[in-house]
This record gives sequence, C-alpha cells and structure tokens, in this order.
Amino acid sequence: MASMFGTSVRVSLFGQSHSDAIGVCVDGLPAGFCLDQQALAAFMARRAPGQGVWSTPRKEADVPHFVSGLNPDGYTCGAPLCALIKNTNTHSADYDTLRRIPRPGHADFPAQQKWLGFQDVAGGGHFSGRLTAALCVAGGIALQMLKQVDINIAAHLSEVAGIADDSFAAYSNDASSLQTLSNQMQVLHDGRTFPVLNDEVSIQMQQAIAQARHTHDSVGGVIECVATGLPTGVGGPLFDGIESAIARIIFGIGGVKGLEFGRGFAVSSMRGSEHNDAYRMDQKTVVPTTNNAGGNLGGLTTGAPLLFRIAIKPTSSIGLEQDSVDMEQKTNAQLNVVGRHDPCIAPRAVPVAEAIMALALLDQLISYPAQQTYDTFAKTIATQKQSNL
Repeated sequence: MASMFGTSVRVSLFGQSHSDAIGVCVDGLPAGFCLDQQALAAFMARRAPGQGVWSTPRKEADVPHFVSGLNPDGYTCGAPLCALIKNTNTHSADYDTLRRIPRPGHADFPAQQKWLGFQDVAGGGHFSGRLTAALCVAGGIALQMLKQVDINIAAHLSEVAGIADDSFAAYSNDASSLQTLSNQMQVLHDGRTFPVLNDEVSIQMQQAIAQARHTHDSVGGVIECVATGLPTGVGGPLFDGIESAIARIIFGIGGVKGLEFGRGFAVSSMRGSEHNDAYRMDQKTVVPTTNNAGGNLGGLTTGAPLLFRIAIKPTSSIGLEQDSVDMEQKTNAQLNVVGRHDPCIAPRAVPVAEAIMALALLDQLISYPAQQTYDTFAKTIATQKQSNL
C-alpha cells in the first residue's frame, strides 16, 4: 500500500498535517530492546518545527505516545509498535482557498483530479512533510538498534543555496580517512543546532535562508548521509538491492527530487580506471581500497561506508504572488500563499535522511541470509536486556 514500506520490518504512516494526530505502526521489530526515550526525544527535536530562521514558526512538541509495542519496562515486546503524535498548533483556515486555487509546486492539483475534492487540503493533508515526524519515530528506534551492533549513521547539509559544506571523508577507504569520517560523525552526534560540519559555512547558509525569507522566497539544498560498520553482502540483486530499498523510502518524501550514491552523477565524466574501487587484503579481510561506489555494488554492501546524497527542492509555499488557476471558475488566477512555512526545508530533513537510512538497513539486516538469520540478529539487538538485569 502507498503509505507502507519494508519487508521484514514493515512501517506504516497515517494521519494528515492538520488531523487530530499523525502516527506510525512498525511490525517486525526484534523483542527485548530497551528503548531510550530520552535519546529518541532528542532525535525528534532535530526535526521539530519552530527552531530557527530556517524553520516554520509552527510550534509542535512532537512527543510520541506509544500505544502498543513496548512492555511496562520500556522494552520492545514483539507486538506491533504504534505511536501517535498530536497535532496541536494548526491554522486550517489558511488553506481554504486551495480547494479552488492549487499551489504551484504542491500536490494540490493532481490530488484534486484523483480524489475529486475529497482530499484533505489543510497543510497538504497526507502529502505533508509533517508525516516525517512519525517516520522519525520509527527511524529513531532503528538508529538505536543499529548502534547496538556498531552500525552508525549521520547526515549533514552538504549544500544550501549553492553554498557547500565540507564533505564526508568517505571516498578513501583507508584507516586515516575512516578515522576522519568517524570524527566528523561524532561532531554531528554531539549535537549541532544547524547540521553542518564547517562553522563558517553554517553562518553563510543561515544568512542565505534568512535572505530568502526576507524576500518571501525559498531555497533548496543537498543532504549527505553515511552509514559505517556494515558487513559485506547486505542487500540483494536487481530490485531487492540496498539502493532500491533506500530509494523507495526516499522518494516518499515530497521535497526530494534527486538521489545519488557514492560519486553519483559525477561518474559520467570519469574513466573506469578512476571510478573502479580496487581491492586489497587487510590482514585476512578483503576491503575496497577506495569507495567511489558509495559502499554498494550490485545492490549489495561492500563493507565500505554506505553513502547517499539527496537533492531537496526549494519550499513550494512562498509569499510571492504566483500564477495558478481557479478550478471552479475555470479561469486563470493569482495566488498568494498564506500560512507558516519553512524558507528552506533541507535543515529539518537531515534527521529524516538518517531515519530512512536506518529503517532501510534494519529491514535488510533482519532478512540478511548470508551470515545472520533473523534470530541471531534479533538476539544481538536484545543483548542489552540481559546486561541491564
């Protein structure tokens, strides 16, 4: 179904931007994992609105209320996990005009054609980025589970309004580069209000976003996400590949317009001798010398860092007058979008990228047939239960 993804770990999102609540159901999580609710709250806060000049002024606490899936001691219990997030600060009247005049850049017009006016237009309804809050509940849990088996994930703003941050040191698969990458990831894990590696770039990006807001416009960005600690051979050929699993979830996020792995589109101007990742022996283990492939070949992980980048479009809801149509009167019309909107959605999408990477990997690892069965992986995830008793 359209609002579901996953094979071994199945995730379903529900709710609309201005409905009473949004939520997520996750089926297939290993039992016996102690959820750190404080860490989850900190992760959720990174995506929450109303945090700076780059964000919508809409205020939402984004505190998940778990209605199933956890036992009284806070451990996953094997039942489907379900969490609700209340919508408490909605201004639905701001969207009344959109029943007649669709916003350029949004799904208003095609949704009208598909559902004949029965769709919820307030805040974008089920198409809204608001649903990424529910996605981050599931992803935040997956991040904690993967960390338990030494798989770490981090993302940052690689670019905003043409201003580039430092890149992850993920292309040279040697000890020095991997240590640099680990240090970069730790900087992001330690908590940054604005998710970049370079402090000077942070100031420039925020100024560009503030300028866009001042002119009633918006800007886009690029997010770079990496995972380390993965074994070799996770994934599958053709349509069950690790790239396919990530892409399916990624393109469920309305603001995403592009995805690339490793060197991505740059490979079109490289020679095979430049792009191919040669192999070497590291003690008794085969490892790629470089990582131009971004940690996957043929849909399978190579053991090198898994890296993707996503292109985030400029926010479609802008304050400038735009050309549209009046669908009732069948005439051309002008539209001034009102309401509360991010001048750049990319900063708040950074934890969403991490959530997506984590959920795709957790699903693939639980069905990983080469070295681990579901039972052995689930027992590894749940080892902290015994250590905490």
